Amino acid sequence: MRSRRGASSSGCLLSLLLFVAALYYAVNIGEVYFRYYRLLDEMQTETRLAAGLDDGTIRRRIQAAVDEIGIPDSAGGQALQVRRTDAPRQIVIETRYSEWVSLPFFNHSFSFHPRATQPL
Repeated sequence: MRSRRGASSSGCLLSLLLFVAALYYAVNIGEVYFRYYRLLDEMQTETRLAAGLDDGTIRRRIQAAVDEIGIPDSAGGQALQVRRTDAPRQIVIETRYSEWVSLPFFNHSFSFHPRATQPL
C-alpha cells in the first residue's frame, strides 16, 4: 500500500479565495487610476495641440473626454482650468476631482489633480 501525503485541499481553496479577493479589489481600484490616466493623456494631447486651438475648444474637448471616460462631472465645469501664461510662454490645463470606491471592508475616496503643461 502506498502512503499518501497528508495535504488537504482546504489550503488550496483558501489560497484561491484570497487570490480572487485580491484580484477583485485590484480591478476595482485599478479602474479609478485607469480613468485618471486616460484623462491625463487627453489633457496632454490638448496641450500639444493648443497653439492652433482656442481655450473654448480645448475645454469642450476635455469635457467630452470626461463624459466619455466616465469620470465624475466635478472634473469638468468650474474645476477645469485652461490658462496661457506669457513668462514663460506655456499652456496649463488642470482640474481636481474625487472618486469614491465602495468595496466590502473597504470604502475610500481617491482625490486626483491631473495637470498638463506645454510650452507654446
